[in-house]
Amino acid sequence: MQVQDAFNVPRRALDVEDYIDIARRHKGWIFGPLFAGIVISVVSAFLWPDTYVSRGSIKVTPQVVPEAYVQSNVNAMMSDRIAAITQTVVSRPVLTSIITQYELYPRDRQRLPMEDIIENMRKDIRIGNIVSVSSTARDRVPAFEIAFAYTDRYKAQKVVNDLVSKFIDTNLRERHSSSISTTSLLKDQWDSAKKELDQIEDKMAHFREANRGRLPDEMQQNFQQLNAVQSRITGLNGALSRVGQEKLMLESQLSIYRSRLSSLAKDAQAPVESVQKNERLAEADREVRSYETQLASLREQYKDTYPDVQRAITMLNSAKKRKEQIAKEEDSKKPDISPRGTNPQMVRESRDLESATQQIRSQIEAKNLEAEEYRKELSKANGSANQVESQLKGIPMSEKTFAELSRDREMARQKFAELDVKWSRAKLAEDMENRKVGENLEQLDPPSLPFTPTQPKRPMIVGIGAALGLIAGILFAGAREMKDTSLKNLKDVRAYTKLPILGSVPLLENDLVVKRRKRFAWFAWSVACLTGIAVMSGSVVYYMATKN
Repeated sequence: MQVQDAFNVPRRALDVEDYIDIARRHKGWIFGPLFAGIVISVVSAFLWPDTYVSRGSIKVTPQVVPEAYVQSNVNAMMSDRIAAITQTVVSRPVLTSIITQYELYPRDRQRLPMEDIIENMRKDIRIGNIVSVSSTARDRVPAFEIAFAYTDRYKAQKVVNDLVSKFIDTNLRERHSSSISTTSLLKDQWDSAKKELDQIEDKMAHFREANRGRLPDEMQQNFQQLNAVQSRITGLNGALSRVGQEKLMLESQLSIYRSRLSSLAKDAQAPVESVQKNERLAEADREVRSYETQLASLREQYKDTYPDVQRAITMLNSAKKRKEQIAKEEDSKKPDISPRGTNPQMVRESRDLESATQQIRSQIEAKNLEAEEYRKELSKANGSANQVESQLKGIPMSEKTFAELSRDREMARQKFAELDVKWSRAKLAEDMENRKVGENLEQLDPPSLPFTPTQPKRPMIVGIGAALGLIAGILFAGAREMKDTSLKNLKDVRAYTKLPILGSVPLLENDLVVKRRKRFAWFAWSVACLTGIAVMSGSVVYYMATKN
């Protein structure tokens, strides 16, 4: 027998009657997955424990003191600070403490590590803004909400209450810490600026001390001082010239008196010899007085240990010894001067001349001392003039250093003044935070006690399960129909054989077999339905029994 090659015949297009026949033939494959989906979704929905969401809201109270008077040390936007506080509140230590305190997630704690439980709890915590208002100055969040989802509504309320308290306390603590940190930072900067300013002030003081008289701001004073010294020098030179002229006049008069005295001595030898003797003694006496005057002048300026004073004392002692020696020599000679033959008028005139000569010599000595004083003052004035001129010459050399020091001091003063103002403001802001009159968080609505679970959405779960079961049944029925290539009705015969239909013979089956098959099918469906109903009822009863 020859085997015929297989060939494919394209299926004909199906109509509504064909789809109805398909559904009738595969109704068990359609309704079976549909019923199974309903049972599975109902069981899942009622075995899924209820989740209650407790909510509490926190409001943002603005700063009581106007910002025009006191500016806060915390310059971060409220939204950013809420995000930062959220990270602190949902941190591992805080959540671990809450889980341990309220004994949350008991089943998960038996089979999962703490890190996974904390991650699940973070997913159950929701922190969101209720109202967000933007202003030109800062982004403000007048109020925001804290919610926590848990199977026990009482514990959910306690957890939200704890989270709200921790949120408010953390905000107060962080604002206080931030304010103290800002104040401490500005205090350190203030101390550093103060130390820098003091160092520059010390440098300026040392520079002024080391360059006294050579500073740029002392130039006018130096010029005035130089003019005064030069005027003093001019006056001293004039005084010296005047003293010299007076001395010349006295010396000329002394010369005249000496000439007259010599002429008188020729006329009367004895009186002249006596006069000469008295003149030697008077000369020694004048020398002693001169050294005494010089010593007194030196002692006014120096101590006795000064070399010039010691030299003057030595010269004075020597002059006194000479005077005593001259007096002894004159006394030992005792010349025999006879007044015989002397002219009393000449003797009187000689004595007058001797007295006048003595006075002129005293005046000359006084002029010498006066000239010496003028010379000393002139020397001092010249020294002062030289010192002032050297100071004027050194001004350009110190001008650059002085300008740098002045600039550094001005910058340090400006920096110190700015930091002083900032530190004062920071202290005011810190005091404001300590009084809790700044921008703070307060509880707006207390944590709610939920009565209606938010999850699961049981009608939606059952509907989704039924829809998935129906889709699965349709797919199963379609797959079986695609796999079955037999002819189902007269339309298939006409379409695939292309022959006219003259009649049809109905399918004849054994009634007993047909009845047995129907009874088995009904029994199976009854058992499945009863089992499904029992399972769904059990899940509902379990839910009602375990419901809070």
